[in-house]
Amino acid sequence: MNIGLVARLSVMMFIQYFIWGAWAPTLGNYMNSIGIGDQIPLAYALHPIACIIGPFFLGMVADRFFDSEKLLGILMLIAGASMSAMPLVEGTNLFLPLLGLHALCYFPTLGLTASLAFHHMKNQEKEFPVVRVFGTIGWAVIGLFMGYILQDDASSTPLYIGGGAALFLGLYSFTLPYTPPPSKGQTTSWKQIAGIDAFNALKSKSFVVFLAAAMLIFIAFGTYFPYAPLYFSAVHDGFFSGTGLFANPSGEMAWGQVSEIFFMLAIPFFFRRLGVKWMLLLGMLAWVVRFAIFAVGANAGMYYFILIGILIHGICYDFFFVTGQIYIDKKTAPKVRGQVQGLLVLLTQGVGFLLGTQLSGAYVNTFGANGQLSLGGWFNFWLIFAVATLVFSLAFVLLFNDRVADHQPSAETQSD
Repeated sequence: MNIGLVARLSVMMFIQYFIWGAWAPTLGNYMNSIGIGDQIPLAYALHPIACIIGPFFLGMVADRFFDSEKLLGILMLIAGASMSAMPLVEGTNLFLPLLGLHALCYFPTLGLTASLAFHHMKNQEKEFPVVRVFGTIGWAVIGLFMGYILQDDASSTPLYIGGGAALFLGLYSFTLPYTPPPSKGQTTSWKQIAGIDAFNALKSKSFVVFLAAAMLIFIAFGTYFPYAPLYFSAVHDGFFSGTGLFANPSGEMAWGQVSEIFFMLAIPFFFRRLGVKWMLLLGMLAWVVRFAIFAVGANAGMYYFILIGILIHGICYDFFFVTGQIYIDKKTAPKVRGQVQGLLVLLTQGVGFLLGTQLSGAYVNTFGANGQLSLGGWFNFWLIFAVATLVFSLAFVLLFNDRVADHQPSAETQSD
């Protein structure tokens, strides 16, 4: 793949995650500022719902009938227009439906941009990380810009920036290389898209344990993104009022994506020395440590201690989710590998994240006011999820057996 094509695909990936990074860490504080903080669980539930619905649309229709770059352009234009319109209907019943429309159009493009990039690569294992890392850079850049330059987390500005970036990517997509429908002329069933057929063929206890752990650990993600920004704002008001510390949490949260770049590059080193089981366990325990740090921080207000909880995001995400993708790659036959990867996304970004948003939202709306808790309430909040994640981790280490045989596709899978 030539340098020019790498650059074009890298720009695509940069803007793709720049969009998400513009609003995900700021929407909660914005909704709280306009008096609809109690609707935060519903707002953040739209993301996992879109991740559940999106693969079926792409697999049954889009992947069979539409050129990838054109479909990406159309979806992004709709996603950009809907997000840009959200501030205009602030305080009305159209606010969340427009966010839902954005989610339905945006989140299916996460897989679309990846498959588009893969189509033009000769050596995917070496070339894709170079392109994909620009997505993480894009998220980090907009977070640092919002938090430290604009300092405007609780306003509609992030929505305008995210919507404008989506409109730009929509137009830019039509300049990308021609990418024909990946499943043109093929028949596809909903069981294939959801990975059910492949899952039935695997019949591995450890694989079932891994999928269950993946779904449960993503409850932590559904807790972190909706409510960490509000927690950081509460810490600012309680301990650092009058300073810039956590005044605009998107800046501090962006350092998590910076750490993700480092730990993503470090995965091969740790993978060779630790293996799948202990890499996955480290990723889970990192969430326990993060939540425990936040709980202590709610009482002590130690800025740099809390910042450590943000910085271990790379371990939380890369050591579990990326390592899990590698585990799937080793365990499954090529014919069903894509289906099983789709099942992982469905269970994590879909079901797990949805459970996280609803459980955390139920707690905050029960014990808080308008989407916000007292510092004592935040201590209990993070402690509860730290204990729950620790229980998931202990169950995983007891039930998951990372034997060599478990990494080989079964004969039934190979002949499927």
